Amino acid sequence: MQVLVVNAGSSSLKLRLLGEGVEAIASADLPADARDSAFTGELVRFGPIDAVGHRIVHGGTEFREPVVVDDHIVERIAALAELAPLHQPAAVAALRATRAALADVPHVACFDTAFHASLPPAAATYALPAAWRERFGLRRFGFHGLSHAYASRRAAELLGRPEEELRTITCHLGAGASLAAVRGGRSVDTTMGFTPLEGLVMATRSGSVDPGLLIWLQRQAGLSVDELAEGLEEHSGLAGLAGTPDMREVLRRAGAGDASAVLARDVYVHRLSAGIAAMAAALGRVDTVVFTGGIGENAAEIRERSLAGVPFLAVELDAEANARGSGDRVIGLAGDSSTRALVVSSREDLEIARQVRAVIA
Repeated sequence: MQVLVVNAGSSSLKLRLLGEGVEAIASADLPADARDSAFTGELVRFGPIDAVGHRIVHGGTEFREPVVVDDHIVERIAALAELAPLHQPAAVAALRATRAALADVPHVACFDTAFHASLPPAAATYALPAAWRERFGLRRFGFHGLSHAYASRRAAELLGRPEEELRTITCHLGAGASLAAVRGGRSVDTTMGFTPLEGLVMATRSGSVDPGLLIWLQRQAGLSVDELAEGLEEHSGLAGLAGTPDMREVLRRAGAGDASAVLARDVYVHRLSAGIAAMAAALGRVDTVVFTGGIGENAAEIRERSLAGVPFLAVELDAEANARGSGDRVIGLAGDSSTRALVVSSREDLEIARQVRAVIA
């Protein structure tokens, strides 16, 4: 089965045609949305397609597993746009355009939130009034589930151990960033919540902030809801601290002694180390810490500093493998424990294709 994977981001559109192997038969990265003629042109170029898998960021409380798409499903996914305003509208546009262009093949929606549907109540529940939780369906959803699921499965392969035996912390560090505590292949805790704003410091997103601070900004500073939303989503994180969302630039400037870049790096690492420690507490025992995503795969300094911030894991990095290695690899063993540190290339496309084949079968 040849599966076309459609991954629509807030400003880009990635297409991958996958056969049974790990290498793409064809691919395209478009700086456009699904309404652009370049998109439909690429679909024609890809040739025979047996099924299409779509990455959908938010599945709400309704979508807890991948689902074959029909018109009703599209409308239900579109109704969740307010929960992920940077990504959901683009994904829905791609879903509609692809279904129109490829009407004779099945389309499957694969949700980033679905992997975290297994969160235990203690991890999923906000300590809010019961009436609010029940009326509005408030809970911690978690995100990047497709990446976390693949990273934990790939780590088990690299270590030659059954995934069911492992307790893994997966660190998806890209423009968006989140951690997951994975026990036996199931998510038991994560850092993102009701929306992708909660948790770690990100490229332009704030991560967790005191809700009282936001109330103060509304009441005392007169900021509107729209101003708060724009500031938290687009002008915070590394951009708010150092004036750039690019971790490469932050690390370059920090190495040269730039004060704002040093602060951005240190705040990022402080939150990251604290998050890893929290995931370790949820697991009780940690067999492996896995880094994935653009920063997770490429920023050796961030890996080194974040692991140094959780010394109880006792991971001893292999400096050569961490700094100059490439591809999927073990970068650290433990001194007095069995904890490993790994780098895994982010392959959400492979996880989506796997889910599509399972649903179609």
